[in-house]
Amino acid sequence: MKIIWHPKCLEYGAPGHPESPERLVRAYAFLSDPALGYEFVQAEPASEEDLLRVHSPRHLEDVRNLRFYDPDSPRYPNIFEYARLSAGAAIQAMRLHGFSLMRPPGHHAARERVAGFCYFNNIAIAVRASGKKTLIVDIDGHHGDGTQAIFLGDPQVIYISLHSFPNYPGTGLRSEQNCYNYPLPFHCGDKVYLQTLDDALASIDLSGIEQIAISAGFDTYYKDPLASLGLTTEGYYEIGRRLRKLGLPAFGVLEGGYNVEDLGKNIHALLSGLGS
Repeated sequence: MKIIWHPKCLEYGAPGHPESPERLVRAYAFLSDPALGYEFVQAEPASEEDLLRVHSPRHLEDVRNLRFYDPDSPRYPNIFEYARLSAGAAIQAMRLHGFSLMRPPGHHAARERVAGFCYFNNIAIAVRASGKKTLIVDIDGHHGDGTQAIFLGDPQVIYISLHSFPNYPGTGLRSEQNCYNYPLPFHCGDKVYLQTLDDALASIDLSGIEQIAISAGFDTYYKDPLASLGLTTEGYYEIGRRLRKLGLPAFGVLEGGYNVEDLGKNIHALLSGLGS
């Protein structure tokens, strides 16, 4: 499998911020082991045309000129370029059926809103660029409120999110139209999580779906400090295996996951399940 990557995404950060470059430094070191067999592809930035399929011109200018405020999303110098590169990597992952190992993440960003470490909604940008009818499966520990807001009522997208509650951002308590939400208690563990995923996948009509897009957050891991649902590394393998059984091409985009020691092996487990 191809992993989309660029070391430029390590250039920004703030001391003590969970969304730090260290998490990707460690994950890249693990995944670049030749024995794992991944091919790394250099990320390229999204065009403004790509970004405008999801975000408004005003939002692009606000991010470019640091005219926004969100306590979780610092106004880093050049964040427009870093976020554009991450969005572009998501598009490449979609086209190559690969995985984007980039930051910043994206699933909290809405059409005109920066939020929760997210500036542009990477998965939404990739899905819109594909023009394909898509099942988005969001396995991050936080509800992807930005992704839901962008695609709510869109006949081209089915969105499924399994997330911890009560937790940031406080949304995703119920399903709405094409968006299916499954709030779960903290530390529920692999068995409950995987049964919920099985139920979610069984309840939707996949007719016409052409691809799976995975908002791949790993803050559900049992060691994670922010949104743990008690998942193990084997749990991520099983998530990948279940999605593979749908028989559709898939790609993944990194969202959260703040246990830096094990992020790489958890990504590998998910990708192994998808490819096995």
